[in-house]
Amino acid sequence: MAGQQFGASRFLRTTGQHAVIEPDAFTDGGFVLSIGGAEQSHVNLADPADIFYEYLRRIGHVVDLAAPWGEPITALHLGAGALTLARYIQATRPGSVQYAVELERELLDFVLAQLPLPEGTELHTVIGDARDALAGLPAGLRFDVVILDIFSGPEAPEHIACTGFYQEAAARLTPRGVLIVNVGDEPGLTLVRSQIAAMGRAMADVSAFAEAGMFTGRYPGNIILTGTQGPWPEVWTAALTARGPHPARLLTGVDLDALAG
Repeated sequence: MAGQQFGASRFLRTTGQHAVIEPDAFTDGGFVLSIGGAEQSHVNLADPADIFYEYLRRIGHVVDLAAPWGEPITALHLGAGALTLARYIQATRPGSVQYAVELERELLDFVLAQLPLPEGTELHTVIGDARDALAGLPAGLRFDVVILDIFSGPEAPEHIACTGFYQEAAARLTPRGVLIVNVGDEPGLTLVRSQIAAMGRAMADVSAFAEAGMFTGRYPGNIILTGTQGPWPEVWTAALTARGPHPARLLTGVDLDALAG
């Protein structure tokens, strides 16, 4: 890691932006990935189970409810970033089998070279569009967790932000599997509302989990949508709200319908 003392950068041909990995001055063993000047991911190499960004911690909490700590799972990451959640799953569930799909080949190569994965990680990487890659995975492959983390604003790829895609993702789940979608949105939550509706047509139940103020629609930020294949487990609502980060709120049922309009 000595070569990272002053940061490293890589040009991303697909988007024409630069990716930069720099040490985090406030976290021992921490590094920040920025793309186009905007912070995108945070990794703690000294403790991969420690997640810095709030929305990623919320996703981690959902994973913890879907499968117990210490029990290996199968996981699919659509949108790799710095592989923060892949590192978390390996740290908390050694022996898990994971796949990561990333559109930017240079980004994935850069991250893996600069921020090595925890020893023993079984991660299969796929370069390409998330929907195309999903269709190209081995036919019998099923996942306990599918995590989609590519929406970063009100504009989203239409072929992914739709019911058809969510149905294809749902078909890849094990019987206990959950579909987790991070929706980054602007005030008004137009994308969040559309994705609640799209997921609701593909999954048996859907929840929305975020910092409580996000549901006023006044602020930009992240809302975590989770689709289940059966009724939403009510015990999960209390568990996720208690785990935070605080203040936390989770909507299901009629409350979620009201948000979706």
